[in-house]
Parts: sequence; structure tokens; C-alpha cells
Amino acid sequence: MNTEVMFSSASVNWSTPQWFFDQYNQQYNFTLDVCALPENAKCLEYFTPDDNGLNQTWEGTIWMNPPYGKTIKSWIEKAFQEANCSKSTVVSLLPARTDTKWFHENIYNKCGVEIEFIKGKLKFGDAKNSAPFPSMVVVFKPCPDPSIQYCRSSSVTTT
Repeated sequence: MNTEVMFSSASVNWSTPQWFFDQYNQQYNFTLDVCALPENAKCLEYFTPDDNGLNQTWEGTIWMNPPYGKTIKSWIEKAFQEANCSKSTVVSLLPARTDTKWFHENIYNKCGVEIEFIKGKLKFGDAKNSAPFPSMVVVFKPCPDPSIQYCRSSSVTTT
């Protein structure tokens, strides 16, 4: 087993496989890709690292495949907040790291959040091999229960 690759962080950017995006785009009709590079943007409207999507307002139906490094927590917090404050739907492709704090704080058992675990491992971008980790699609929608207020006035941290 090549543990060097498995535990490396040579890149935090994993380009969404087009066929995978197309499958979800048929269902959701995305209007904005919040974590893109010009060469891999999945929507006509998109935010690049220079735009810093964490500092932008997200409106419409959002596709998010965030950087999988240390900032992933901030992206997930932002998705959760935008769904509940801006009333957007945010569909996220994420590593299935169910042991993390960000998973338990912003995804697991949260109102308006749906989780779909992906069978097998995805092959991202032009990689020769599949990812060394499982993936999940997390859909953040506004919480339909009016007694639960998730919208926070404070901004998301970017560190």
C-alpha cells in the first residue's frame, strides 16, 4: 500500500469529475460554483480563490467542491450558514470524514441537511487513480422548522 500518497497533502484541490457533476446538475440546475478555477468551473458563474467565496454572498442553487485542506471547516460552515440565512440550496462534494468536528457540528443530524455516501471512490480531475478516501454529497437546504434558528449574525472564520 502506498501510504505516501494516501496521507499526502500535495494538493487540496480535487477537480469534480464532469460526469458526476452532470448527474447532480440534472437534478438541481446549479447557478453558481463557489470553489472553482477558470479551467474547471462547473457553472457560468463561479468564484475563484482570488474572489474568495467565503467572503461572498451565495445566491441561487450552489455547487461546492471545496479545498480539502485545513479550510474545509470554514467552507462547510459557510454552506450551512448560506442555506439558512440566504435561503440557498448548497450541494457539496466532500470527503466522507465522519469522525471530524466539522461533520458533527454542521452536517450530522442538522435540520435541512441531507447526506448521500458515494459507493466506491471517485477519480478526480485527470488523476490516473481513484482518490484514497471515500466521498459524500451533502445538501444544505434551509431548515423547514421555524422553531430552529440556525442563522447567525457573525461571519464565518477563514482560518
